[in-house]
Amino acid sequence: MTMALDVVAAVARRTWVKTLRRPVALTFSLGQPLMWMLFFGFLFARFRLAGAGEPGAGLAYLDFLAPGVGAMTVLFGASQSGIGWIRDLQTAFLPRMLNAPASAHAVLLGKLLADVVRLLVQAAVVLGLALALGARLHPAWGALPAAALCLALFAAALAALSSAIALKTRAAESMAAFVHLMNMPLLFTSTALVPHKQMPD
Repeated sequence: MTMALDVVAAVARRTWVKTLRRPVALTFSLGQPLMWMLFFGFLFARFRLAGAGEPGAGLAYLDFLAPGVGAMTVLFGASQSGIGWIRDLQTAFLPRMLNAPASAHAVLLGKLLADVVRLLVQAAVVLGLALALGARLHPAWGALPAAALCLALFAAALAALSSAIALKTRAAESMAAFVHLMNMPLLFTSTALVPHKQMPD
């Protein structure tokens, strides 16, 4: 048990170090949500989220958009989680790791844990950027732990699916197809950008 936890911690630490050593990818993962909030938040600043007297009346579009963009950051980041496995396969690092006395489950868990923690931190940073842009957030503090747990489970499930596809196909092209075919339909059919009451039936 102790050895498995050591493997999880070591793989998680390696994943975080690799992320910090790639500032371009990290900057892009925060720059993209910032652009979405700048473009959509101010482009639809006069967009009415609800009619007079309905819940949400008077809510600025940026206020509504900020949490959705935070979840979008998790979606985009988790769907690309498998790319790291492809790099490790191409450099023969992953086979060497699996030949060591380390459980494959612990290796996978360490990678997923690192990705989930990173994505939750990025979502929190995105909300901070939204506040800097003028968004007014009114969270139900009692619901925040449940929301964070749901977001973490969403990130873990999607990162696991991305990892499974990467390890099965071993091709960056397959990962690119997965990311593009999955992200946009999920984003635009969700309520991240538009309240469900104002979406087409």
